[in-house]
Amino acid sequence: MQSNKSVISLEFNELCPSLMERFIQEGKLPNFQRFYEESEIYTTDAEEQPPFLEPWIQWVTVHSGVPYSEHQVFLLDEGYKLKSKSIWDIISDAGLRVWICGSMNVSYNYPLNGYIIPDFWSTKINPNSDEVLPYFRFVQKQVQEHTNDSISLSIGDSLKFLDFMNHHGLSLNTIGAIIQQLIREKVTGKYRWQRATIADKLQFDVFRWYYQKIKPNFSTFFLNSTAHFQHMYWRNMEPDKFQVKPSVKEQVEYETAILFGYQEMDKIIGAFFDLVDSNTTLILSTGLSQKPCFTYENIGGKHFYRPRKFENILQFAGVKSNYSCSPVMSEEFHIRFENEQDAYEAEQRLLALEVNERPMMRLQRNGTEVLGGCGIFNKLPNDATLSIANSKHSVPFFDIFYQIEDIKSGMHHPDGILWIRKPNHQHSVHHQKVSLLSVAPTILDLLKVPKPDFMKGVVLT
Repeated sequence: MQSNKSVISLEFNELCPSLMERFIQEGKLPNFQRFYEESEIYTTDAEEQPPFLEPWIQWVTVHSGVPYSEHQVFLLDEGYKLKSKSIWDIISDAGLRVWICGSMNVSYNYPLNGYIIPDFWSTKINPNSDEVLPYFRFVQKQVQEHTNDSISLSIGDSLKFLDFMNHHGLSLNTIGAIIQQLIREKVTGKYRWQRATIADKLQFDVFRWYYQKIKPNFSTFFLNSTAHFQHMYWRNMEPDKFQVKPSVKEQVEYETAILFGYQEMDKIIGAFFDLVDSNTTLILSTGLSQKPCFTYENIGGKHFYRPRKFENILQFAGVKSNYSCSPVMSEEFHIRFENEQDAYEAEQRLLALEVNERPMMRLQRNGTEVLGGCGIFNKLPNDATLSIANSKHSVPFFDIFYQIEDIKSGMHHPDGILWIRKPNHQHSVHHQKVSLLSVAPTILDLLKVPKPDFMKGVVLT
């Protein structure tokens, strides 16, 4: 099957309809404004509430056209459990080329007619081509350990990454942004958090290179940086709404952090306008959005604590069986064991850990796997003690854990942005919310690929 039609789905995780409208009205997002004025405008409804209102759940719904009640993919890095085909599998089966760049919690079938790079929290689903592994593994480690200054990459990994970028689209614009970022950090001693937008630029360079190389009919391009800024810096954007006020020093650095994220993504939207041709439909999809988080204000805001090295906490707990660890988001991490008995025994030992005589671990065991994280979210004193219940064995808590610097102040909201910019640039605003289940069949319809029976969402026309 040959077609000159193409669809690019820009998956800008958790951007908020209300903030988008506000920043556009203030004249601060010219490319998003153009996108809005040339698109059919929808607001999506994730149709879930906590604990099921999570991006790694909603993006599986977007990509499969199947609700959580059916796909049952609950955790990040569990996309491999999806039993139905995703839209890229269906499009590939129809003989069209695909290019999936960073989409969250993916799975895919072999062979795939094109390229796929999973999200950088993925440890069980790898890219379908070894060609992109130097890029994937380098960025993966940066993303998973961005808060941990004690983790460093090998010179070999760094050189492989640089060689890959040099041959896969590294632009002068990105080189200039990297230099400016490093100078800014050196001069001010601040703004390390802005590195996330440098990763976005690198991701776009790689996307553009492969897009121009293989000319795919369907592509995705996923970014998460602004979602992270919203989670961490909403308190700084609207301090009057929160009981726990940021310090003057924090405000100097973070007051405009969320706007900065939107403006950096606005630049990428402009780059996509330059990239696409007159046969391309651009879709902006956010999956869900955010709102201010006031849940933890009575304890001073939500603080996160993360192991400096995951092996150290397991060793302290007395876990002796073989295992492997991988970080997830914030304070969470996966532990995988060789059998269920080892996983059960490790879970029991970790559950016995206490901080200042308070149980500290939040754990979820599933077969041979344990998802864990520190379940204490209030501010701990510098002399906090980590111990084992009914034992005299103890160490200073901060010898094994460190506090992630920022206090969470944004939380998930089921509304999402869905803008569809067709080649005719027709603008219309649809005021009734639509289900996320409609995204996949609508993409298939745009490419004239039949919708499979398992997709129950309606095509948006």
